Amino acid sequence: MDVLSRSIIFRENDDLDDYLLLMIREYRRRKNAPSNRHRGSIFGHKVYDRNREEGARKLHRDYFDENPTYPEKIFRRRFRMSSRLFNRIAKAVEEHDHYFVQKKNAAGVRGFSCRQKVTAALRQLAYGVPADYVDEYVRIGESTAIESLRKFVRAIVHLFRNEYLRAPNVDDTTRLLNIAECRGFPCMLSNGEAPEVKYTINGHDYDMGYYLADGIYPTWSTFVKTKKAPTNAKDKNFAKAQEAQRKDVERAFGVLQARFAIVRGPARFWDEATLRDIMVACVIMHNMIIEDERADEHIYESYDSNDADVSMLISRAGTTKFTSFMQMREEIENSHVHCQLQKDLIEHLWEQRGQMDSQE
Repeated sequence: MDVLSRSIIFRENDDLDDYLLLMIREYRRRKNAPSNRHRGSIFGHKVYDRNREEGARKLHRDYFDENPTYPEKIFRRRFRMSSRLFNRIAKAVEEHDHYFVQKKNAAGVRGFSCRQKVTAALRQLAYGVPADYVDEYVRIGESTAIESLRKFVRAIVHLFRNEYLRAPNVDDTTRLLNIAECRGFPCMLSNGEAPEVKYTINGHDYDMGYYLADGIYPTWSTFVKTKKAPTNAKDKNFAKAQEAQRKDVERAFGVLQARFAIVRGPARFWDEATLRDIMVACVIMHNMIIEDERADEHIYESYDSNDADVSMLISRAGTTKFTSFMQMREEIENSHVHCQLQKDLIEHLWEQRGQMDSQE
């Protein structure tokens, strides 16, 4: 028997004292109930009629209708991705977490749609705005927007981490090596494990890849640093090429920050676990967006499918013996090889430039 039924019985029997006692006990029970338990309406909580269904219809008309108010170009700018990718993510998130499924409450009123919740989460990620900022357009209150963001980034990490945040495979590493070689840096690595390679530059043989680095890194054979204050034409040519290539990584993170402003903004009140999920989810979606745009030629025209040539065989075998490990360490920390490799790359790039000049 619920509280309402009891109250009617007590009133009919004129037992007002028992009725009041029951109501006091019920109030205390609700007040002391665990905070993580769903208890329906909160005592003393003011409810605003946001007309959430109209918000869902407006969102659909603006971006997802057959003839939306805003074209795809504006969608990409505001959502940081294509509508095609948005729908793919929203569908996957909805199937993964029942929270994103649109439901009806006890009064038969429809709750927020999946698109409303995902839009609220993406707007916070894209613009770095407070949770209540999205209320006026998406018609979602602050607490729901926060919960949507938490569950959204958690779902993204769970669903797509293995595919879009994995270590580079053979094809990935080969493609990056081919791109670097076209830019004048044969066997230059971008990330991942160093493959076993053999190559010749300026008449000298090398058997280890290398990274382009700035001045704070040690003079090891696996690092190639720029020339400080270059004085001759060859050194200036090398410094320009090295710094331009090295900035690819910096530009990549710059694009990530521009795409998801929450990454560069203050941490606000998020807990450590949510901050980690936010960062990882932004990186995952960044990689998903790049893959999606590669499939769209007029957006990613600079991508050349020939870069994915896998004719080079790469070994990713690990070191098994300690003596081999120590020997490899000595080779990596060899400052003489570092200087020699830098000189050879200077000559190699200068020779390439001379060939380009002659062709022009």
